[in-house]
Amino acid sequence: MRWQGRRESTNVEDRRNSRGSFRGGKQIGVLSFIILLVGAYYGVDLSGLVGTPDFSDPISLNTQEQQRLDSLSRVVLADTENVWGNYFAQHNQSYHPPIMVLYNRETHTACGMGQAAIGPFYCPNDYRLYLDLSFYNDMRNQLDAEGDSAFAYVIAHEVGHHIQNLLGILPKVHQAQRNLSPIQANQLSVKLELQADCFAGVWASQASKIGLFETGDIEKIFRAAQAVGDDRLQKRTQGYIVPDSFTHGTSAQRLAWFKRGFQSGQPRQCDTFD
Repeated sequence: MRWQGRRESTNVEDRRNSRGSFRGGKQIGVLSFIILLVGAYYGVDLSGLVGTPDFSDPISLNTQEQQRLDSLSRVVLADTENVWGNYFAQHNQSYHPPIMVLYNRETHTACGMGQAAIGPFYCPNDYRLYLDLSFYNDMRNQLDAEGDSAFAYVIAHEVGHHIQNLLGILPKVHQAQRNLSPIQANQLSVKLELQADCFAGVWASQASKIGLFETGDIEKIFRAAQAVGDDRLQKRTQGYIVPDSFTHGTSAQRLAWFKRGFQSGQPRQCDTFD
């Protein structure tokens, strides 16, 4: 990616050296279960990547890599601000960008306690997306999805949830899920996630026009989209898949909807609920 030297967003809250972020090891199990329950209570999916492997504590990022990923994340966020700011302006509306919170291990959110073990996530209650930069290592070492463009896709996907929140889609779906069976609620969750993938594709479509991507970058995003499919993650972690428990979509679905947004460049092509 040709991201160096581009505008960096100022809509960033850095908690990596504050009391709002904790440096303890990743605690999987009971704590993660509690986090998911809190998310369910507030009507927000805090699972990040459902079925994410029980990752061991990743190799810590050195200072130089932390700084590089910090800048990369801010550039990607700034680029999403440009893309979605233009889209909202075309519809005579003002775009209110999300705040990206950088943290280590754990942090407090308006949706409960956020934990790096569940991956990047968006909290609609405080209009913030939460990111532990060590997820870059998780993608590379555990998901076979490496590269700056793959990491950028993850950020753009979470921004996609912010767009859903601004458009009223996210609260409407969360309200509907409270009156549905778990299987039906999961099906709506899949539609939300696939739409966020499509919105990420819309961003990538616009970013490619300004020369942000180099040869091979889009293919890395394709691999990343496939890597986080529920079927592939469940197969890797438990050896079998349970379709009724899917909440993010299969590898094929995630890739297909990203491509739809990328090829069309039009948010109106991202109606996964139709």
